[in-house]
Amino acid sequence: MWIAMGCVGALLLLGWAVFRWVRVTERRAAGAVEFVEAEAARRRAELDRREAAVAELEAGHHRELERLAGLTTIQAKAEVLRAAEALARREAAVTVREIERQAHEDGEARAREIVAGAVQRLASEQTAETVVSVFPLPSEELKGRIIGKEGRNIRAFEAVTGVNLVVDETPGVVQLSCFDPVRREAARLTLEVLVSDGRIQPARIETVHARSLREVERLCTRAGEDALLAAGVGGMEPELTRMLGRLRYRTSYGQNVLGHLVESANLGGLMAAELGADAVLVRRAALLHDIGKALSHEVPGSHAAVGAEHARRWGESAEVVHAIAAHHGEIEPQTVEAVLTQAADACSGGRPGARKESVEVHVRRLERLEEIAREFEGVAKVYAMQAGREVRVMVQPELVDDLGAQVIAREVARRVADELTFPGRIRITVVRESRAVEFAC
Repeated sequence: MWIAMGCVGALLLLGWAVFRWVRVTERRAAGAVEFVEAEAARRRAELDRREAAVAELEAGHHRELERLAGLTTIQAKAEVLRAAEALARREAAVTVREIERQAHEDGEARAREIVAGAVQRLASEQTAETVVSVFPLPSEELKGRIIGKEGRNIRAFEAVTGVNLVVDETPGVVQLSCFDPVRREAARLTLEVLVSDGRIQPARIETVHARSLREVERLCTRAGEDALLAAGVGGMEPELTRMLGRLRYRTSYGQNVLGHLVESANLGGLMAAELGADAVLVRRAALLHDIGKALSHEVPGSHAAVGAEHARRWGESAEVVHAIAAHHGEIEPQTVEAVLTQAADACSGGRPGARKESVEVHVRRLERLEEIAREFEGVAKVYAMQAGREVRVMVQPELVDDLGAQVIAREVARRVADELTFPGRIRITVVRESRAVEFAC
């Protein structure tokens, strides 16, 4: 019994000891946690103090920088952004200019290739048109019969036809002189019938001339149909075909207008095919671009505007009408086909031999173009280009500003228009170029 009571007492003592040990351990652990939390709070406070000190130092640094630079932080950021933007813009401008230069060079080379290929593929006649027709006579005695008693036959002939009949000492020929080629052709046909028949008298002259006018109209219609066939154009109103044929007897600076139109249509079609444009539309527009020249002076307006109006009236499409109206730049061309019509017209009219002008007159005109531009202050160099259709004026940038360049271009154009006679238009281009060169070592 005493042994059992001793074991129970021992167990109680052991339990009490364990309990005390656990309580001591818990207190120590709680103290350690409190210590760790206190240390963490202390370090957190130290970090906050240091962060505040760093922030204060940064603020002081910024204030000092602002004081030294004279700019606030927002202003400095804006300045940096502006500098970066300006640098980016300069680099972009250089890149864009290089791309434009390359495209311009490639475009010019491609344009020269297309125009040269089209002109080389098209063989055209040299100009030889005049305002005088020479009519051969079978014998000299016909001159007296043409003149008639006291000149009544020649007076009647000139009154009916409106053409001057020149009978001089040149053997075997008489001359028909008139600026209207249609009248001249009708008079030639009249004289041909009178001479072959032998009956030359005032009443018969009037009858034969009326028949000759009808024959000229028939020939005009036939010439218009032949032009449509030669240009590869079809489906045109008979009135437009007849007007087109009348241009067979008209000339522009010695160049036959109908031949010019057929040539322009073929050139325009070739260039349009090279560029992938509507070749059929370009051929049609180029063939009709000078149709206004078939109308008399009684119809007011430029031949481009008049031709466009008549083409619209006779059922031509809006694209063709626009190309006709814009072929001399009176309105801005809005389509590729209108630009190609302009180019075909310029190629046909500007090619060597297309229009009659002596070499001496041509050279003097080019020299005068350059002289007019050189007379202005600040002009460095002048070049007459494209057979006198364009004048390039190089000015000194330190003496002439952009506004002055515009003034020089306008004044040169005005003086050229006042002092010179020329076909078409002359483009005046004033070039003011500034260059900045630096070397990186």
